[in-house]
Amino acid sequence: MFTLPDFPWDRLEPYKELAGRHPGGVVDLSVGTPVDPTPEPIRAALAAAADAPGYPMTYGLPELRESVAGWLRRRLGVTGADPAAVLPVIGTKELVAWLPTLLGAGPGDQVVFPELAYPTYDVGARLAGAESVASDGLLSLGPAAPKIVWVNSPSNPTGKVLPAEHLRKVVAWARERGSIVVSDECYLEFGWEDDARPVSILHPDVCEGSHDGLLAVNSLSKRSNLAGYRAGIVTGDLALVKRLLEVRKHAGMIVPRPVQAAMIVAFDDDAHVDEQRERYARRRAVLRAAFEGHGFRIDHSQASLYLWATRGESCWDTVSYLAERGILGGPGEFYGAAGERHVRIAFTATDERVAEAAARL
Repeated sequence: MFTLPDFPWDRLEPYKELAGRHPGGVVDLSVGTPVDPTPEPIRAALAAAADAPGYPMTYGLPELRESVAGWLRRRLGVTGADPAAVLPVIGTKELVAWLPTLLGAGPGDQVVFPELAYPTYDVGARLAGAESVASDGLLSLGPAAPKIVWVNSPSNPTGKVLPAEHLRKVVAWARERGSIVVSDECYLEFGWEDDARPVSILHPDVCEGSHDGLLAVNSLSKRSNLAGYRAGIVTGDLALVKRLLEVRKHAGMIVPRPVQAAMIVAFDDDAHVDEQRERYARRRAVLRAAFEGHGFRIDHSQASLYLWATRGESCWDTVSYLAERGILGGPGEFYGAAGERHVRIAFTATDERVAEAAARL
């Protein structure tokens, strides 16, 4: 029987209550929840497809798979993008949690993920009965041949970007051992520094023209403000995608037909993503200046929707310090022991709340 960790965010409740007592109310920068409107053309597509009496396709509409492949080529430089190797998923957290199980991992298998990482990588390994291994250095694993190696660039929580050369070495290492590399790329379109541009695991500079043994996971939650739609995709190795498709057919893991229609519009349109990038860039600049001006150090944070901030003390002391000023941050400890002296600051709040947080600092 697997065991799961306590849900970490419950531990923030006392600090949220403390921050809420501030005269101006709480400024919640702890969770990266989109707050800006879902673009109107996407909503219109959802509404137009609302008359959907029949069962949707687990594999996704052919038009959706073509749309995703076009986006991969156009925005991410994935020259070998194949519509047949695209599979829609019910939000990517669902996929992350169940992927080891869907790929046949179990007792005796290892699932490797970064030392600072989204907690659901660990949860997914536990659900499958596999061994969780947190490691930033694959060489430290010795002769082991993990079932799955997760990479996450840009990183949640740190915003760190792994260069193509690093990812290429991960791919080569995994292929020598028959391991599957799964790349969580949900923040790929939110790089902020020219010398640290995010790159997909499926880019030819990384995979050397072959998607064998590779899967890339992406989401419309952040780029298109579709978190409430639960809309994501997995793509890469055609054989692996087909394996996932067969299991998901049996399990009824199907993206609703109206959501698939909305996804097509979202993946076809770049303008709304560029507009959202501009919003986040403004908020990032305001918060970074405010936190650094208040004595915080910002580490990494070249991409994603977060600042990885520290005052050189326990993350819980920092959370308390911010809560006294009506600001709620995310304890770095939630993402691994290596984060015990950092807090994650999301810049997904509204312009008004971001300005309020800056004023309080």
